Amino acid sequence: MTGFAAAAAPSRRQEVFTALSRSGAFLTGLTIVLFWVVCALFGRDLVPYDPLGEDILNALGQPSAEHWFGTDQIGRDIFSRVIVGSRDILTVAPLATILATVVGTVLGLLTGYFRGIIDDIASRLIEATMAIPGVIVSLLAIVALGTSETTVIIVIGLSFGPGIARTVRSAVLSERELDYVAAAKLRHENSAHIMFVEILPNILPPILVESTVRLGYAIFAVATLSFIGFGLQPPSPDWGLSISNNYSMISGGYWWTVLFDALAIATLVVGINLTADALQEALDG
Repeated sequence: MTGFAAAAAPSRRQEVFTALSRSGAFLTGLTIVLFWVVCALFGRDLVPYDPLGEDILNALGQPSAEHWFGTDQIGRDIFSRVIVGSRDILTVAPLATILATVVGTVLGLLTGYFRGIIDDIASRLIEATMAIPGVIVSLLAIVALGTSETTVIIVIGLSFGPGIARTVRSAVLSERELDYVAAAKLRHENSAHIMFVEILPNILPPILVESTVRLGYAIFAVATLSFIGFGLQPPSPDWGLSISNNYSMISGGYWWTVLFDALAIATLVVGINLTADALQEALDG
């Protein structure tokens, strides 16, 4: 039986890999995400201008051969700012998602495995937390703790953790009744071993999908907090912050000062969602 299980695992992984390699949605989403990752890693070496460099004489210039996306109200090249601005959001959002995944996974394992009073108390807290929009919770926490990149990561991570915990708990409730868990108990394995060595590897697929979806939410959360002035701070070329700084210019006809940052956020989230949907379809297939 052990030999069959060992052979089945690589076979299942191969099936998932084959399904993903044939999925147009996955390949499209992955290409979009990888594009922005490359921009985040090497953007400063790729852009033609200093994203923080001001040129008042060329302020509010329309898109042209010299400035592909135009310039903002103090003459900074918008193309350079959009490309380099990916670094901040692709640092903060993934770190917040990783924190949310760790917190949610541990909490979900504990509540799903032990049940009883631990599950009752934790489940009520999770429901109460999820009843309030994550951005509102993050905003209140940032007001109390102060604005910094680390604070944004911690606050968004902790606010998204309960959602992942609920998904993990549901998966654990199904797994804890299976024979391999009963066998581990008969071997007198401790609870930590059963949760993290026996159960956790078998619920990684839903955790992976949920984390990917939450990454898209985290990007929106970071951009929203920056837009209202409680996220990343000037002179960062962060997309949400750039939209906030130039939003008032739309009424004057300077649409390019906002459009390209908004498109950057939209394309990145669409890429992540396409990847997450294709991943879930492949894992469920």
